[in-house]
Amino acid sequence: MPLQTQLQQTQLQQTQLQQTLLQQSGAHVEDGIVLHFGDAERELGFARSGSVLAELSLFGLLRFSGDDAQGFLQGQLSCDVAATAHHAWVFGGYCSPKGRLLANFILWQAGPAEYSMLLPKVLLPAVQKRLTMYVLRSKVKIADLTPAHALLGAAGGEAARALAALYPPLPRQAHAVQINPDRGALLVLPGERFLMCIETPSAAALWRSLAGTLQPVGTPVWEWLDVAAGIPWILPRTQELFVPQMVNLDQIGGVSFSKGCYPGQEIVARTQYRGILKRRMFLAHLDTSHPGIVMPNPGDDAFADDLPGQASGSVVNARSAPGGGVDLLAVVQIASRERSVVHVASPEGPVLEFRPLPYTAP
Repeated sequence: MPLQTQLQQTQLQQTQLQQTLLQQSGAHVEDGIVLHFGDAERELGFARSGSVLAELSLFGLLRFSGDDAQGFLQGQLSCDVAATAHHAWVFGGYCSPKGRLLANFILWQAGPAEYSMLLPKVLLPAVQKRLTMYVLRSKVKIADLTPAHALLGAAGGEAARALAALYPPLPRQAHAVQINPDRGALLVLPGERFLMCIETPSAAALWRSLAGTLQPVGTPVWEWLDVAAGIPWILPRTQELFVPQMVNLDQIGGVSFSKGCYPGQEIVARTQYRGILKRRMFLAHLDTSHPGIVMPNPGDDAFADDLPGQASGSVVNARSAPGGGVDLLAVVQIASRERSVVHVASPEGPVLEFRPLPYTAP
């Protein structure tokens, strides 16, 4: 099915939760995504100084079930599925045979012989189709559960207090998972953030409970929080551009170098052990106050003064930042980050102001 057709179908599938938001909360929805609740700039400010609640229709949900689900995923993904505890989630990547990322995701064990994978909705149909090709005789079923579930994100100091009464006892350690029979899965993300995966009929009541304490915000605010946290998301224009280490997937626990084979594993391992990785993902800020500067798109080229005449990197994700400008994640030459000036979009384009990531990266 052509990508455009997939997008059109996705745009038509507004969830029951979105309809409730439109009717009761004043949400502005475009192409199936909640953009804002009336004041995008104010909502972005809450992401830095307050506690927020977001509806996350940009993500989709795949469910892998069956006696061979763990073994099947172990042989397809970059993370160590077998080592993933029942009450923990993990980042991971799905690579081409050349070791380039086709998608990245969050994975957790949803039940006995059952795993859930959260990934960008725009990539879900192709990933599902490709993985299904390799099921063969394995006892595994792959289902798209997106239409039946809502995904919510909560962040900030008040988020834990608001959730404690709904998900007792509330886990606080990053990467923890709590499965609640009535409210689905709660995932604890780094940096006082929580992600909830709940069946759609129950989602509206959960939203109302949390919206009384937390500030509803548009999906772009949550995307900025991911950028600020150094969490990349592979999208159509960045598929097959990066090995996992380039987008720091190894730094955030999404690559195992001790598990068995998976597509692209030899190249990923060779990159690690031979020390040939020359590019990494960095956090940067872009001043957009100058005329003609626009929001960069995923896949836009980056250029460094020490490598004239050639693109030396790519934008991974970018979002408007609180207080103005754009924060972005970009894969660039490590040497250029340290000793040169890096531009985006063109060799004479705006200069990236690099900022520290919230985790260790070379």
